[in-house]
Amino acid sequence: MESYTLLLEKTRVPQPSLQKYAVISIFSKLRSAPKHLDSDSVPGREAISQCLHSSSPAVVDQSVRELCSLVATAEDSKFDLRRGLLELQSALEGSDSKFVGLFVKGLGFLVRLGFQKSNGSWSFTDTESHPFIKVLSCRSDAEDELVQQILLFMAQNRQLGMVEVCKFLRPLLNYSILRIPFSENSSVFARRLVSSLASLCCSFPHDAMPVFKLLTQCLDYVPHKRSEDFRNFVYIAECLVDAYTVVVRHLAGTRLMIAEAQLCGLELFEKIISICTISHKHSGSVEPLVELSKNLLLSQKDNGFPYVPKLSSAMLSVFIILVQSELEHEQLSTLKLLHLLLKWKYGNENGVDKNGGGMSEELLFIFPVDGLLSSPSKHVKGVATDLLVMLERLLIRVLVVPKDKPAKEAGDPSLSTPGSIVFRTLQHLWFQDSYSLSSLFLNFSSIGKTNSKEIYDVPRSWASHLQEYTLSIVDKRKSSLPLSQTQEIYVTEMPLLLSAIAGLLVMHEVQGSTALDSLAALSTMDPRLGAQMLLAILFYNNIFTRKDISRFTMLPTLLTMLPALASQSVMIPLVVQTILPMLQKDAKATLHATAIRLLCQTWETNDRAFGSLQGVLVPKGFTDLKSERNICMSMAASVRDVCRKNPDRGVDLILSVSACIENNDPIIQAFGFQSLGHLCEADVIDFYTAWDVIRKHVLDYTVDPNLAQSLCLLLRWGAMDAEAHPEVSENILQILWSVSISAHPGVETQWAKARASSFKALAQFEVSYAEQKIQDFKERILELLSCEGKITILNAMEALLVKIITYEHLTRRRLVKEKRVAGSKIEKLLDVFPQVIFSSGKRSDARDLPGAALLCLSFTPKDMNTQRLSRSFRDIHCGFENALVELACSLQLSRNIFVALMSLESWKSFMRRWLRADVMSFDAKASSVALDKTSKAASDILKSMIKIAEEALPRSAENIALAVGALCAVLPPSAHTVKAAASKFLLNWLVQPEHEYRKWSAAISLGLISSCLHVTDHKQKYENITRLVEVMYSSKSTLVKGACGVGLGFSCQDLLTKADVAYNSSRELDSDKMSERDLLGDIVKAFLCMISEITQVAPDIFESFSAYFCRGRYDIDTSTNAELSNENCDNSLEDIWGIAGLVLGLASSIGAMYRAGAHDFIFKIKDLMISWVPHMNRLVQGSDCYSKGSEIVLSVGSCLAIPIVVAFYQRVELMDETEVNHLVNGYRDLISELLSVKKSGTFYHSLLMGSCIGAGNLLSCILNEGVHAIQVERVKGLLELFKKCYSSPYPPLVHFGGMIGVINSIGVGAGILLDRLPVTSVQAAFEPKESGYVMGPLLSNPACEQHLTSLMQDIFLVAQKSDDQQLQQYAAWAASFLRNHLLSKDAVNDESSTNTDSGASKSVSQSFADDSLVMKLSSWLMHLNFTRTGNVSPVGTVITVVRCLSQSPRLPTLNWGAIIRRGMRYEAQVAEMLPTDSSFRKGILREECLKFSLAHANKFDQLLTFLDELSDLSRFSTLELNLQSCVLNHLADLVKLFSGSRLEKLFDDLCNYFSSANSRQSHDTDETRLLRISCWKGLYECLDEASLDSLEYISHIEKCMEVLFSLLPARQLVTDVVVDQLDSLKEWSEAVTCLGKARKHWLMDFLQVSQEGLKQGDGRLAEVLKKIQARAKLVRFGFIPFTELGRLKALILNTESDGIWDVLVEVVAALQHADGSIKRQWLIDAAEISCVSSYPSTVLRFLGLLSGSWSKYMPLLILDKQQVLSDLPVTLSSLLSNSSWGGVVESVVSSLFASTERIYDWTAHVARGKDMPPSMQPIDESENPMAGYLLRMMHSTCVILKDYLSLEKQLKLANMDIILVT
Repeated sequence: MESYTLLLEKTRVPQPSLQKYAVISIFSKLRSAPKHLDSDSVPGREAISQCLHSSSPAVVDQSVRELCSLVATAEDSKFDLRRGLLELQSALEGSDSKFVGLFVKGLGFLVRLGFQKSNGSWSFTDTESHPFIKVLSCRSDAEDELVQQILLFMAQNRQLGMVEVCKFLRPLLNYSILRIPFSENSSVFARRLVSSLASLCCSFPHDAMPVFKLLTQCLDYVPHKRSEDFRNFVYIAECLVDAYTVVVRHLAGTRLMIAEAQLCGLELFEKIISICTISHKHSGSVEPLVELSKNLLLSQKDNGFPYVPKLSSAMLSVFIILVQSELEHEQLSTLKLLHLLLKWKYGNENGVDKNGGGMSEELLFIFPVDGLLSSPSKHVKGVATDLLVMLERLLIRVLVVPKDKPAKEAGDPSLSTPGSIVFRTLQHLWFQDSYSLSSLFLNFSSIGKTNSKEIYDVPRSWASHLQEYTLSIVDKRKSSLPLSQTQEIYVTEMPLLLSAIAGLLVMHEVQGSTALDSLAALSTMDPRLGAQMLLAILFYNNIFTRKDISRFTMLPTLLTMLPALASQSVMIPLVVQTILPMLQKDAKATLHATAIRLLCQTWETNDRAFGSLQGVLVPKGFTDLKSERNICMSMAASVRDVCRKNPDRGVDLILSVSACIENNDPIIQAFGFQSLGHLCEADVIDFYTAWDVIRKHVLDYTVDPNLAQSLCLLLRWGAMDAEAHPEVSENILQILWSVSISAHPGVETQWAKARASSFKALAQFEVSYAEQKIQDFKERILELLSCEGKITILNAMEALLVKIITYEHLTRRRLVKEKRVAGSKIEKLLDVFPQVIFSSGKRSDARDLPGAALLCLSFTPKDMNTQRLSRSFRDIHCGFENALVELACSLQLSRNIFVALMSLESWKSFMRRWLRADVMSFDAKASSVALDKTSKAASDILKSMIKIAEEALPRSAENIALAVGALCAVLPPSAHTVKAAASKFLLNWLVQPEHEYRKWSAAISLGLISSCLHVTDHKQKYENITRLVEVMYSSKSTLVKGACGVGLGFSCQDLLTKADVAYNSSRELDSDKMSERDLLGDIVKAFLCMISEITQVAPDIFESFSAYFCRGRYDIDTSTNAELSNENCDNSLEDIWGIAGLVLGLASSIGAMYRAGAHDFIFKIKDLMISWVPHMNRLVQGSDCYSKGSEIVLSVGSCLAIPIVVAFYQRVELMDETEVNHLVNGYRDLISELLSVKKSGTFYHSLLMGSCIGAGNLLSCILNEGVHAIQVERVKGLLELFKKCYSSPYPPLVHFGGMIGVINSIGVGAGILLDRLPVTSVQAAFEPKESGYVMGPLLSNPACEQHLTSLMQDIFLVAQKSDDQQLQQYAAWAASFLRNHLLSKDAVNDESSTNTDSGASKSVSQSFADDSLVMKLSSWLMHLNFTRTGNVSPVGTVITVVRCLSQSPRLPTLNWGAIIRRGMRYEAQVAEMLPTDSSFRKGILREECLKFSLAHANKFDQLLTFLDELSDLSRFSTLELNLQSCVLNHLADLVKLFSGSRLEKLFDDLCNYFSSANSRQSHDTDETRLLRISCWKGLYECLDEASLDSLEYISHIEKCMEVLFSLLPARQLVTDVVVDQLDSLKEWSEAVTCLGKARKHWLMDFLQVSQEGLKQGDGRLAEVLKKIQARAKLVRFGFIPFTELGRLKALILNTESDGIWDVLVEVVAALQHADGSIKRQWLIDAAEISCVSSYPSTVLRFLGLLSGSWSKYMPLLILDKQQVLSDLPVTLSSLLSNSSWGGVVESVVSSLFASTERIYDWTAHVARGKDMPPSMQPIDESENPMAGYLLRMMHSTCVILKDYLSLEKQLKLANMDIILVT
């Protein structure tokens, strides 16, 4: 310091010159001083500091100069620029104010020096480091000099490039503008700086463009919250516009930089005009900015600049300004600006011809400009008129020469503005199809309005949605309910914007009508639009009536807008004044009539118009204008409407009503009747008083259907007080009846409505009263019904018939015993049969007739019933044991499998009696339950039989083995122990290598036991079947093979009938629980293998088999078998019944194969069996290719088996009438041939026996099914052949076959392995005697009764006495079978009666009078003509009858199963005989039959069986689509009918059906979806009608829902929804409704998702996304709380956006009706997650959806992935400007800014190709293509919301170089 002390002392001398020399010396020494004294040393720094802080101006001045010189001349870095700036800045901060300018100049010099040294690339790490900003921030008195230094900086560095200069100055300019709200008087500097820079531009016009761009960009940061801020903005804008005008004028003169100058000017214009769109909040701020904008454009236009397309986007801002402007001067200035733009664009005032044709932005101005024509200002009105003329021409050009949809912009879309949103929506609606449901945010407005049953939207146009949303707000205000703040903003700010779009859509060819409706709704909501709408109507009227447009069809719709305007009371005078001129006398009649209707509609809108309407509808008008029929009709229709809408007002017009009725025109009188009907309905006029007055004026209603219909509508009110006016009411009934029965050939369709109205009117009268006044009322109605085919009439008749049925039910007689109906002669004969043949009562009688004894005799002691305890159990048991031994020894099976089956059935009856006797003999006081007693008795019986069997002779042993099987068959399924013991015993017999008699009978019984095992006895079933298959393969005895085949046939009955077994081949099971499907495959393989040893089986049979069943343990070598087939033929003839057993077994497996889905295979099996029978094989194509010798041995078995196949095929509707008739004829021809040749031999006799038995069974299964009719002569012919068999000289077995043929034809079913439900006997034949056909049980058919009686008498006589003991035994056995069959039917009827009525006998409540309507309808339905001869009833009539009976509380006891099965086929059978009726959908009769069965199945087992078959998977999968859908829709009804185990199978079947590939291939996608929809509905009903905790089968329902959920379409939201995609929406809707009913804990577990699931592949990801969507939908409709959706927030928003878009939309939809706090929290969380999410585009899209759906722009937004991002700056700022969001705005904006910084850094790294640093939250690489776009969008959003950021963050935001980074 000492080195500089002397020099520093000299600076203090009072001589300025010495002071300066001293300073010069100090700095000279600093340059040359050693290191310890240089400028970086402590002495050097102190010396510089003292010089700069001196109080002497000379010292300070020279010090600044020397310092600058030191910096400028420094060759090394001892005193660099940074040090110089630091010293001067430090000195400035502490200096006196007089030295401020000096220091600022010094700083300015250094800045210029530094900028020049860096060659224009000088930059700073942060804003605060900028030297000019440091100066500005430290001393306010430095501002003036700073401005000068900035200008000097720009002038001197111009040569380095003005772009670099502006880049350097940008932080300063941003800081000076942004600090305005934070510092007082800071706006002065900003204004001065901008003004100076603008002035500088005028001095350097060629370098001005970068400066203008800089200043224009800074306009974004000019504050505009306060009015003062707007004044600053206006000042800055004025400076820029003025400077730009000067520069443009200069450049235009030189013709240089024209394009750049115009582009710069357009950017400035956009900035200024965009501010105008938000400046309406500040009074007086719009006009100066609009004027500035106009001046700016004029400067370009006047200097010859062309119009550029970019101005179109700015024009949209002008549109927003005009819509928002309410002050006259603002409107005028805006209109002038628009006029300037249009003139510039089109070249002259009127010239729009050279352009146009496309949808342009200026078309949006039509509606608002048209509205300004009502302005009181002449200037506004004048400019508006000129503009409207130009716009009209442009619109006409668009309508006449339309252009295609504009091409989508390439690359990223531009960021949205309010105006661009409006225009984009207009384009979207104009060029889209009419329905664009899912593409609109407006769809959110309807969320929550639907009930829980209909939660999906039908596709509607934007205008329809807008109308609905607007009217909902109107209704809400009418109900005095508070509106949400969003709705309040919608009401105040959106109507004009929306009206502009809707007003233009009026011109759209498709959406014009709905657009008018939406305009009417908007005018109803906002009274300000009333006058504007009226002017719009006139404008549209002018357009539509132009010759080059010719849209006259829109004029009526347009005129309906007038009444809508009357909703505002202030508009009524204007509307009425508009209508009244059309009512003048000189007006055209059509216009006059239209005006009356418009006035009426106006009154409907507002009652204040009633006075004007009443003056038009005076009675005199009908007389004065009677020549003008259209006007009178219009008046009459208006009178009718008044009476309907307001009966009190209608009373005021009663004279006009009377004038209508008195008019001679039938149409006008019809209106009068309707008017009076409405008054009577409201009870303001007494009907009978009015009728007395008007009835004399009634015209001839029999010739005019409209008059007749209206008269019926009036007369229906005569039902009230009808009994008080008997004569008049009788006349009224006669009028109605005359209309009902009126026939008008050729014009039936025109009269259909009149007749339907008459039936509806009749239904209003009491049934008893109608029966009194109308003779044969019910009979005549039924006559009309039987020949009626019009659906409208049938529906009306249905209501009347149902009312009659209900009346009869309520007035039925009760508690009266039903008279017993005498049986037929055959029944009487069989009643005495046991007493006759067992008349002696000796035990020898039983031994002589063992078969009959088993069926008829009871071996219980006579005093058993009266003295139950008098005899011990042992006595009773021993009695049956002895009978067992005797009968088993006496009954010969003759190695005949059919006889064995007869024996088996007979032993069942014996075992039932033995079991019952033993149970009854137990001590009555025993504590064991009935089931325990049964098991104990069965165990004792089994032990006795086993003991006897082991010691018995072969004949007895055979029968006892069958008796063991019979015992198990009559036991309940739960008797596990007994059946297991029996199986063990029989298995032991089966596997013995010797004793054929034991093996074959044991095989049959084992199969029977397998079919009746409990569902849980898997192991026992598996073992029994496996052993049977093994023995079939290994045995050398054909009889044993055949018996095994019969046993396996029995076993197949129970396969694939329980839950969890169908379609189970994919499940891995152990050997003890083998898949039942695999078991079935083994069985069928065994059958084919055995048969292929006898005859060659076609290769395609094996191929078809392999397609359904995998190869198992028993493979077939078809080549070897083919070689052996002919060799085994001769041997097989000896054991023909063994072979028959194989065929019987194969036939019995068809049902199981059908359940396994092997439909094609069973067709081949059927054809194969038919081909084995002579006279039938011609039905099968290609059957002649097989060897007759090898096949003939199979014919006996086929004769027995074909009825089994036919019975099954009939039940599943796979056999038609032609095939049935062919089979009947085949049996007839075969038997006839066998009888005629009279051959001898075992095979011949066996074939004759088998054909008779099979023919009888075929007749029975056809007739009892009640579906196909057979000619009486054919039936009698077969019966006669049976008689020849048992009356001709043949062996006893052939006689037995003929007798069995007779009893089988009655329905006994001997020889059929399947269990058959006995047919109800209390019924009439289905066909009348004279029809020539038989349909229904043969025993009840009068045409065959006499013949059957004769045959049975013959058999009875043989059974009673015969020379041939064997023949007598067989005759008695056959008659006993028939008796046992009839007794079983009576037992079923008694049980049904007991279940229906608690009394011991049936009361009249279960019987019907012959003349009751239910009985008549039932009889009519039962006797439907199916024979295709004679009169055939229309399908519609049958449908109506079935519907009526479905609604009947009870039905007569008939075979409803057969009736309904016939009804199911009726439509197809008579289709060719009836004309096509398009009124009824094809298949509806089958649906009604199904609904009938559901309604009455709880009373009739036949219907329950029918439903059981129909809903089985194998049958269900073959049904047509509509019937499948009907079954699924009524699952809840099936739940009420089925048992628990059956329900488990039902739901498992549904799971298998929907999840299997076969189901997806059987229908196309749309049909499959419809079935799933029906299933969802059905499951919902199941869950809706019962408590979930009480449902045993709930787990099966939930499993079914899981399967259905997996099949839901993954993406059900698309840009444009078409009608075909409605089903997808509906499926989701039904699924959500159903899931909402499920148990909540199961539902939450099922819909659980994880982060790992969202990262899976496409398949897994789709399922996870569906679960999230489901959660959102469930929340949306209130099934689960919002918290369940909130838990997934982080998962959803951290997922790639491409796959989760639909989920985002669903989540936003769910949040629409959430509480405000929930909405705000979601917005905050989403903004915070955007700072850390790996997929920022997902979060930002979600933010766009949230803000868009809650902002005021919601009705204008489009649901599009890119558009929601483009709209975010507008929607989010609009949302946060709402005061209700004030509490969260700072938090949200702060998070957005942090996210913007993150995206900025990420974009910079992407641009440089570098990875993100570890310190930053990672962003997925898939987001890289969107980096630049996301940054621009986020930056724009934050700029708009900058007022909520701190100054520091605003500076960071402003200084982000977006262009450089992107």
